[in-house]
Amino acid sequence: MTNTLHVPTPQEITEPALAGKTETMVLNMGPHHPSTHGVLRLVVELDGEVVVNVAPDVGYLHTGIEKTMESKTYQKAVVLTDRMDYLAPLSNNLCYALAVEKLLGVEIPERVQVIRVLLVELQRIASHLVWLGTHALDLAAMSVFLYAFREREQILDIFELVSGARMMTSYIRVGGLAYDVPAEFLPTVDALLRIMPERIDEYESLLTGNPLWLERTVGVGVIDAESAIAYGLTGANLRATGVPYDVRKAMPYSGYETYDFEIPVGKNGDNYDRYRVRMAEMRQSVKIARQAWERLSALGPGPYTTLDRKVAPPPKSEITHSMEALIHHFKLWTEGFKPPRGDAYVSIESPRGILGCYVVSDGSPKPWRVHFRAPSFINLQALAHMARGRLVADLVALIASLDPVLGEVDR
Repeated sequence: MTNTLHVPTPQEITEPALAGKTETMVLNMGPHHPSTHGVLRLVVELDGEVVVNVAPDVGYLHTGIEKTMESKTYQKAVVLTDRMDYLAPLSNNLCYALAVEKLLGVEIPERVQVIRVLLVELQRIASHLVWLGTHALDLAAMSVFLYAFREREQILDIFELVSGARMMTSYIRVGGLAYDVPAEFLPTVDALLRIMPERIDEYESLLTGNPLWLERTVGVGVIDAESAIAYGLTGANLRATGVPYDVRKAMPYSGYETYDFEIPVGKNGDNYDRYRVRMAEMRQSVKIARQAWERLSALGPGPYTTLDRKVAPPPKSEITHSMEALIHHFKLWTEGFKPPRGDAYVSIESPRGILGCYVVSDGSPKPWRVHFRAPSFINLQALAHMARGRLVADLVALIASLDPVLGEVDR
């Protein structure tokens, strides 16, 4: 088991080759190869076209986000979370906000929680659509890419509607939301949710039974449940092996325990099962989003942030009549809030798996330390295990099936 689960380093592959100790060929794939889904370098050892070994070499997109957050107030640091997994910024916002809210011990209004759930499920669909389109494109299926991005545009329009930005929204803030949702939010979301089930059927009609797609995905990149757990795989990559683990069910947050949805699982742990699981996840996200839409419609207008004065400024009417309220508002605006000394960890189910956020407070307005458990980084560990003995063309399909985002890998 130890040998099987070994994660090779680039040096372990390149040094024997440079010393002339092997008869295999060593190639660099990336860091700018279009099929590495970001700035990822793979050191690949080949025997002809068969992969003998492969080592992911990360760090080419390192941005120092975690360190930079130490120089920002808690609220201002939210904008940095968008830039990690840039295909799921709202999920990053939520994970960080939940961790800081846990430090502060603030209560979040039900309406805010419902809006958050609705938006992160739309974000999950949008992220999976990028995965689907690019995965298909890597395997020469052009049409699916165009179809998937058609619906993703609609979702990005919704994000722009609520925040003014299509991708880096910074919309979920510590204590609530940046702004209230506009009047046209509910009908716009309703229009999307009505068409999504048949659009997912459309994608599946192009791929699920396609002989060429089956040939490139069935039995490719197989990993068993025991190895997947040992490597730390989470999300669809783990569930494709038959393990029904989802943070939304195991450790519910934002009221997920009150929503009716299922955890799709596979059984073979290959590229095809990872595809089928993500397709089923999009259907479940539509189901959750519809329930959240109905709840939000029933709740009507209400607060979009917590009423706890540790985080939220007093209302304008109070500020104009009270010097104390005015001073409190000014301090929150200039200095930010100060959580008590301590630490907090929160994990959520992002589109790529378990995204965790660990925050340490020293009692000042700025975090002493922020660290993220990035699923993309951990999922990459299994690449060598899945690729050995496969053709180099399968390596392209494998990277796509893991769905890594390099902004999250390097941080």
